[in-house]
Amino acid sequence: MRVIGTVGLPGSGKGEVATVADEAGIPVVVMGDVIREACRNRGLDPAEHHGRIAGKLREEEGPDAIAARTVPRIREAIEDADSGAGADGDSGTDANANGDASDADTVLVDGLRSPVELERFREAFGDDFTLVAIRAPFDVRAERLADRGRDAADADVEALRERDERELELGLGEVIEAADVEIDNTGSLSAFRDRVRDLLGVEAAADDPADADVVRTDRASRGDGS
Repeated sequence: MRVIGTVGLPGSGKGEVATVADEAGIPVVVMGDVIREACRNRGLDPAEHHGRIAGKLREEEGPDAIAARTVPRIREAIEDADSGAGADGDSGTDANANGDASDADTVLVDGLRSPVELERFREAFGDDFTLVAIRAPFDVRAERLADRGRDAADADVEALRERDERELELGLGEVIEAADVEIDNTGSLSAFRDRVRDLLGVEAAADDPADADVVRTDRASRGDGS
């Protein structure tokens, strides 16, 4: 079982990678879900308190707290895939969004941000762990986020610069440089999705909506963005 982690600055395309994996029936573990769960357990709205609670978890449990809480979720996804359990826990063969059976030999982990998180995953999964960096220049990412328009901040270029700085302060740049594989995401959506499928070892669906050069926009709504 391969464990593939993704890293990239906001708007780089990590959400689209997760979408491609999900469509192929590959389990996707989102690190931000750990933070959202912690918010709810404390009676807080994740939309308002996501960043603060992420910081609190790191203060209380160590800088690799998010990764440490994510590892059991990855192991559970591996066990479910090995046993043939679907996303709802029922036994049977996993199927992708098109209803096709999928031999899930991969789990995708969305959202690495710091070197200590990378270290935790490498310790947990060894050679079975591969880190993939998604790269795109600032202006491309800014345009993509503005097109996506999940909230007003997506169209704010200065807010994106500040967000980049926060991410880099956590060590995101070091994680990107430590990647085993890099994918450039500046061309067409179809070309990017093809590159991701090659990495995941899956085929495109016959009715893939991205079979032509279309407006670039990350379609996955995975909470903490990217």
